[in-house]
Amino acid sequence: MTFDAKNLDFSAMHDWELYSKNLNTELRQCLDEGRDVAGYADLCKAIDALPLGEAREELANVFYRIMMDAPMRPDYPYEEPDGLEAIRAARPDSWQEFAAPAHDEGLKDKIRGAWLGRICGCLLGKPVEGMRTPDMHELLRNSGNFPLARYMTLEDVKKTPRLLEKWANRTWADCLKGCAPADDDTNYTVMAAVGILGKYGRGFTSDDVAKAWMDCQPKNAYCTAERRAFRNFVIGIRPPLSATYKNPDREYIGAQIRADYFGYINPGDPETAAEMAWRDARISHVKNGVYGEMFVAAMLAAAAVTNDVEAVVQAGLNEIPAKCRLAEGVRQVVGDFKAGLSEEACFAAIAGRWDEFKGYDWVHTISNAEIVTASLLYGGGDYGKSICRAVQTGFDTDCNGATVGSIVGMLRGSAAVGPEWTDPIRGALDTAIFRVNRVSVEDMVALTMSHLPGEARN
Repeated sequence: MTFDAKNLDFSAMHDWELYSKNLNTELRQCLDEGRDVAGYADLCKAIDALPLGEAREELANVFYRIMMDAPMRPDYPYEEPDGLEAIRAARPDSWQEFAAPAHDEGLKDKIRGAWLGRICGCLLGKPVEGMRTPDMHELLRNSGNFPLARYMTLEDVKKTPRLLEKWANRTWADCLKGCAPADDDTNYTVMAAVGILGKYGRGFTSDDVAKAWMDCQPKNAYCTAERRAFRNFVIGIRPPLSATYKNPDREYIGAQIRADYFGYINPGDPETAAEMAWRDARISHVKNGVYGEMFVAAMLAAAAVTNDVEAVVQAGLNEIPAKCRLAEGVRQVVGDFKAGLSEEACFAAIAGRWDEFKGYDWVHTISNAEIVTASLLYGGGDYGKSICRAVQTGFDTDCNGATVGSIVGMLRGSAAVGPEWTDPIRGALDTAIFRVNRVSVEDMVALTMSHLPGEARN
């Protein structure tokens, strides 16, 4: 039988794999990154109105080429390079030096705190991932858990019957069976330890990361920009083109949630942590999508050697371009905090800049990085307060709970992540990674210590 594109079933393809269903995202992304494409809004709308089929896909391919060939606007105020040396040249003039810590039990406990902090923060936000704040806040109030102060349970959601049908099957804390459930926010941390550093060492390349992705997880474990990059790897498109080819999600949060391990294994060295994060991020992201991962990795590296939350945030800013949109957003939050703006007003301002009911805003790197920053600053190093604020604010709840939890866990050590958070997971984590499945937190801590500078074999 001869192949005919007319026989393709486009309706069977996931939205993350069908470029023609994401043209509005592409247009918004190109506008945000400064491309002169405003005049193509009607073309975007016209293609989007076509039924799924070969003609629509062919026109979407043309639209992609138009978007990628569009020039930058001459009045674009940001400086957002993709190359590592250009990124470093665009960093702010301010600088912080951190001393490398001893590889002792104190550092090991901080790393333990980071692992526990990430896992438990993810678990707090996981059940309500995708739930918008009006519904979440109604659920919390009805269950006597507002402001958020503990894990949400299935019994809690039963107290809001109109939400029950849609949300009853989510991973509520009382459904756990002795470990934390698999989630992309923790899969990537384990994959970095086992599939990237464990196989390729500290000198891993972006191509090595792409190979690890194909070796370690099934396609359905990847979302948004990562799913698109995975598809590109399969058809032979390598980094860094894999980040841009038909990938309108290239500044979404996916790289930011992959940062942690590179911070864990570079304590006191934000620059190297950010450089490793760049190698990882560029396979699926560009510009602020890449900077988000560098920002978080650098913060974690600093958190290993200082207890100053503001210094940690500044360490992250020091590794990304001073004139990028991410730095602008983070500086806005820092400025509000230093000016004495109330916690509620600061978070309300973030919600005013970003609309959680628009998918692009809900899952973008910058909106969520602003939430992470505000949660760290107003949380003041208190683990429970910090992760609860990150989750209660909405947007990408499990991502932000995990990132904030990881940073505060590194800052304060494992004792800061109290038994009210750790008891349900019993020191274990499930993953979607082939041949790994369930891991123990202590094994991951030991593996992390083996990848520190001077300890690693490669």
